[in-house]
Amino acid sequence: MKLAIVAALLLGSVLGTAAMPAAAQTPNPGNWPGKPITLIMPFPAGGPSDALARAVAAKMAPRLGTSIVVENVGGAGGSIGMQKLARAPADGYTIGFGTIGTHAANMILYRKPLYDARKDFEPLGLVGSAPVLLLLLVRRDLPVDDFKQFADHLRAHQANMSYGSAGVGSIAHLACLMLLGDLKAEVMHVPYKGVAPAMAGLMGGETDFTCDQTTTSLAQVAGGRVRAVAVLTREPLAALPKLATAQASGRTRIDFRSWNALFAPRGTPPAVVARLNQAINDALADPALIRQMREVGVEFPARADNTPANLARLVDSETARLRPILEANKVQLD
Repeated sequence: MKLAIVAALLLGSVLGTAAMPAAAQTPNPGNWPGKPITLIMPFPAGGPSDALARAVAAKMAPRLGTSIVVENVGGAGGSIGMQKLARAPADGYTIGFGTIGTHAANMILYRKPLYDARKDFEPLGLVGSAPVLLLLLVRRDLPVDDFKQFADHLRAHQANMSYGSAGVGSIAHLACLMLLGDLKAEVMHVPYKGVAPAMAGLMGGETDFTCDQTTTSLAQVAGGRVRAVAVLTREPLAALPKLATAQASGRTRIDFRSWNALFAPRGTPPAVVARLNQAINDALADPALIRQMREVGVEFPARADNTPANLARLVDSETARLRPILEANKVQLD
């Protein structure tokens, strides 16, 4: 069911790029947009971020009266794509998809980042947060049924356990580091080259656990290929109402929130930034999109809070939040 939803989102992104009649469009700042917009997706096609970006772009396009073409530019944890966005003309015809990884973690992970997350971009607005829910997943035969049992087992067997992720600096890696920091445990990290290989590793018993987004894990939980033992954010998960949060088990500091947002190159005209922000919020108010994304655990921010200024503050606060976690674990890349 969940895989079908993602497939429908991808199909909708293709069908939804036709422009609406002029009467349905919001006022233009000058003559913009007069041609298609490119949305740089700094991760490979087919993943959860790609699906979300295409779904939102499909809803934004008719509201802007033009098409939005998604260009996948993967590599270096999203840094290659974000560098391309930073170097693009600041004319409103190139925007990019950023995450907690590209705009917070990468500023700490890399000794020489390819861009400056705060100086090189104009924040446009969040497109999936509040939050993107995360699950603590374990291999099917791990002898634990809830978070307390997991914590006890981890402390007793940490020297022989491992966790997988989509790579250093990925959401799963960051969330598991936060989890392990709270539990005061050290476990071997196994970085895979993407979300799908990491999930395959867990299903095959190569690793013991991971901290994965609901968008990619709910189908595997429903199919019995992995088991969910806790929600890693404050809010319970509507799709799994009986699954307790880590906080309900007494781990009050565990509240990992992922987020996704759109950015433009620094210097993009304020009127264009305002128009893009309006199109984002109009798209996120679409009832069909809301229903589709809630099915895979994604919630959208409140319109009143979804401003460029608030996104800029979020980038700053998230970088400050992640810095002690990454520095304490001596996680750094060249």
